[in-house]
Amino acid sequence: MCIAFLKRAIFLSFVSCLCWASVGSAGAEIVARDIRIGVHKSKTRVVLDLTTNVKFTIFALADPYRIVLDLPDIRWQVPAAAARRNGGLIAGLRYGQYQPGKSRVVLDLRAPGTVGKSFMLPPGEGYGPRLVIDIKNVSRKAFLASIRPPAKQVPRATQKIVLKPTRKPADRPLVVIDPGHGGVDPGAIGISGIFEKRVTLAMARQVGKAIQALGRQRVRLTRNRDIFIPLRRRVAIARAAGAELFVSIHADSIANRRVRGGGIYTLSENSSDKEAAALAAKENRADLIAGVNLSGHDDEVASILIDLTQRETMNYSAQFAAALVPELRQLIQMRRKPHRFAGFVVLKAPDVPSVLIELGYLSNRRDEKMLTSPRSRAAIAKAIARSVDNYFRVQKR
Repeated sequence: MCIAFLKRAIFLSFVSCLCWASVGSAGAEIVARDIRIGVHKSKTRVVLDLTTNVKFTIFALADPYRIVLDLPDIRWQVPAAAARRNGGLIAGLRYGQYQPGKSRVVLDLRAPGTVGKSFMLPPGEGYGPRLVIDIKNVSRKAFLASIRPPAKQVPRATQKIVLKPTRKPADRPLVVIDPGHGGVDPGAIGISGIFEKRVTLAMARQVGKAIQALGRQRVRLTRNRDIFIPLRRRVAIARAAGAELFVSIHADSIANRRVRGGGIYTLSENSSDKEAAALAAKENRADLIAGVNLSGHDDEVASILIDLTQRETMNYSAQFAAALVPELRQLIQMRRKPHRFAGFVVLKAPDVPSVLIELGYLSNRRDEKMLTSPRSRAAIAKAIARSVDNYFRVQKR
């Protein structure tokens, strides 16, 4: 009788484990606990600590060398320090949501490297399920041979330039607020470890509320959650919605932690200075940072950049920038030349006046404290909202 009871207990325990396993793998939330890097003699190992097994795909991108890992939708609970980790072939890494239902990890490589092995490890040694990727150093020729062919691009001749819809006279003007970065692209990393993408989203939401409170313009955000949106898609969102003003919000980071202050940027054929050119080049790398394959990509705006419509739009952008400077100067320290010009991709809508606001440096303690303070954010948002309102009031004259 004891033996029969013991057999029944073992059977029920086994069934219970099976049920737990099926629940953990079907429909349960997937959580990432950590991303670790191990350097070995013949390989660099990357380990992603998870709460359940996942399906994944891996591919490589060149110039710069990158390994990209695509995963199902994941909730990221990794330590803040993970974003700064590197070692061996890994020069840096980023993680986050790439598209609805898809997360992405991008590994920046110091040299050409290919994935030797990739597999799931079962729970053990105090860890849950782990996704393991072993990367080995190879020649550039071998690296390029491992890259999947780029997706076919739409031929230039068949690409369509979508015209911005015309606003009805009764409608209020639409302002599109663009929180910089997002998802797999964290942007700058502050002294405390905070990501720029979180600072810009919080500020954009605050600016939207401040504009709506005045009641004379409508507002739309390019993103209202932590998701990656390519630069050209941000431009397309504004144009398709019929925006009459586009405001992209950012915060910078620099090695010299004493540097602080905000700046306002508008589009120009030529950069106003080397610093503006460097910042534009940095911000324009956002798609590369997120693991987007830009090979053969046709800049649909480039062919119409300097036509008469674009020039008029650039003039309106400069007018709005001029209205912003005195409002922001009352609240934040501005750079010596607060209004600068450069070729930011996100400002290249040919028919939507656009500005990019760098609110400060997350690498500076005072700026970071200001940009993460709810009170300061609210005051800055109201200043931007007043500038928007003044801009449209002048346009009516």
